[in-house]
Amino acid sequence: MPSRRTLLKGLALAAAASAVPLPAFAETGYVPPLRQMRGMWIASVVNINWPSKPGLSADEQKAEYLAWLDVAVQRKLNSVFVQIRPTADAFWPSPYEPWSQYLTGTQGQDPGYDPLGFAVEETHKRGLAFHAWFNPYRVSMQADPAKLHPDHPGRRHPDWILPFGGKLYYNPGIPEVRTFCQDAMMDAVTRYDIDGLHFDDYFYPTNTTAFDDAEEFAKYGAGFPDLASWRRNNVDLMVSEMQQRVLAAKPEIAWGISPSGIWRNKATDPLGSDTNGGQSYDNLHADTRGWVKKGWLDYIAPQLYWYIGQPPADYSKLVPWWSDVASGTNTLLWIGQAAYKAGDPAQAAEWQVPGELSRHLTLNREHPEISGDIWYNANDVKVDRIGSISTAVNDHYQRPALAPVLPRLAGGQPPKRPVLAYARRRADGVEVRAVATGRDEPFLFAIFRFDRHAGSGDFADARHLVAVVPGDRQIRWTDPDGRRGDHYYAVAVDRANRTSKPSNGFRAI
Repeated sequence: MPSRRTLLKGLALAAAASAVPLPAFAETGYVPPLRQMRGMWIASVVNINWPSKPGLSADEQKAEYLAWLDVAVQRKLNSVFVQIRPTADAFWPSPYEPWSQYLTGTQGQDPGYDPLGFAVEETHKRGLAFHAWFNPYRVSMQADPAKLHPDHPGRRHPDWILPFGGKLYYNPGIPEVRTFCQDAMMDAVTRYDIDGLHFDDYFYPTNTTAFDDAEEFAKYGAGFPDLASWRRNNVDLMVSEMQQRVLAAKPEIAWGISPSGIWRNKATDPLGSDTNGGQSYDNLHADTRGWVKKGWLDYIAPQLYWYIGQPPADYSKLVPWWSDVASGTNTLLWIGQAAYKAGDPAQAAEWQVPGELSRHLTLNREHPEISGDIWYNANDVKVDRIGSISTAVNDHYQRPALAPVLPRLAGGQPPKRPVLAYARRRADGVEVRAVATGRDEPFLFAIFRFDRHAGSGDFADARHLVAVVPGDRQIRWTDPDGRRGDHYYAVAVDRANRTSKPSNGFRAI
């Protein structure tokens, strides 16, 4: 377990990084939102991010994860999306699938601690949301079933898996496979205090002819006009059934998918986007637009990994297209941002411009359907090649932000109004103390600062939000920019990001 000093350092970082001076918003007319998804993906497959290599000790793995949380806090994010089932294996003691090889180097070997349990607990200590990221069908990054752990489901049920492109996959066309994959993922949902269940963009492999599921189509495909329609229905069933299982087991967690960014091109389908790229509907058999329109997701986070003006897939054309898809639905729209391309010398000249990603977020402001972004991947958020990430953060994350409330949860019971016990001028700023009044401990306290008494409408945006502090029954936080005479208020925030009424105001003395 981390030392008290390490924990206190993490809490201090969380509070300090979310506390910034009030900028002159009136100069631009931009009103910073109170709620905005600010996430990053932490990838584990082939040790992309965490752990950085297999075989690290438990203490080394823990230290690496804490460092990733520090990155999230420093970049003023509020959520992490952590890959805990990269290849039909597990980052927790699963009764369904073996321990992941990316922990120890050997599939099935106990890493000596519970990585998922540790990660969830430490993430919450910093006031960040933890979204558990699963790959639904990928079994292995190599194609030899004999290299799987002897007790792996793919070894016990060889008819469940198919080779393709040098990898192994569960066959989505077998009903037992779909149920098993759901069971394996729901085990983490029901046993751990996660904030979301997240799928990435991999469904069926892209080359339809080499994926040999003709036998299953003959067995299960009656009533479908062709193989593609049957495959699409198999993926639809996975998505719709996952929604129902999440709602039944943990209705207050978010369920969503980050698909590839093009549903269909307009040349193929008049409902498609003005693009000419790979189509998830046809290539991956993923009807991503349909999922939104049918209400099967809490959010969708299309991976719009193209620059503004890029042919044949232009970011500035895909943003309004996805906004139109989400408009009028209860599906939140977050955008997957290609942090990994910014400053990469192998990419186009447009990706060498430090402000490209910031321009993306500026464009997003024109579309109110968009309520945030997720950055891929954590290492690129950390290294900040050419200053692209810090530019976006400085331009768009001046204020802290709470994560969005799911529309279906907006009418739930909000936290009880907290009490602000005092606001006292100290040598290092103004110290405020907020105390919870309800039975449940708040997940966060949002601290607001004004130069006057605040009205009820002053808490709808983040212009006066100076800090988001990890919750407890009571918290003390020091505002380094506070002055005598400033007025402070606290708002309690629960795990669903619902907010209480503002506390009593307190004038700093």
